[in-house]
Amino acid sequence: MREYPKIWFLRHGQTEWNRAYRLQGQLDSPLTDQGIADAQRQARLIAPILADQPPIFVSPLGRTLHTARIALNGAPFQTDERLMEIHAGAWQGRLRSDILADHPEWETRNFTALDIYEAAQGGEGLAAFHERIVAFLSDLTVPSVIVAHGLLGQVLRAEVCGIGISRAGQLTNKQGCIYVLENGIETVLEVAA
Repeated sequence: MREYPKIWFLRHGQTEWNRAYRLQGQLDSPLTDQGIADAQRQARLIAPILADQPPIFVSPLGRTLHTARIALNGAPFQTDERLMEIHAGAWQGRLRSDILADHPEWETRNFTALDIYEAAQGGEGLAAFHERIVAFLSDLTVPSVIVAHGLLGQVLRAEVCGIGISRAGQLTNKQGCIYVLENGIETVLEVAA
């Protein structure tokens, strides 16, 4: 298992398309009121971490930029295209239910969201997605904050924790929290209810 510096990973807040179960991929939809509240919870959690001024890397897509502006409370960050969500090809913008209806053979299998994106017609594919995530991780030299996407987070967290890529889609995919990755171990910071 490769060793990486400590990472604080924030998934963007809920979007209109998340709520509708519509595949976003590298398209965008706005944060919902819940998504804004998700980012506000992250802001409370990340504040003490930002006091040490770690480098911050953000996906350039609109939903992550909006989340970052709220969650990071004005802290400077840089965008990195390698942090964009997996491209879902012709399926970007389609409802998950419509895709599953087109593939009744999947009904007996427990397909994760990552499995669906992997199968997307004309999509990026899991191998290329994993490769660009590893390329990004390999450039990290110090503890860093990352604001990105759900499926990217699952693959990144699996890589850092030494979990096989085939099991990445089974990892949790929460919004409004911070995944802390250190020494191959993941912990989750959440605001107490």
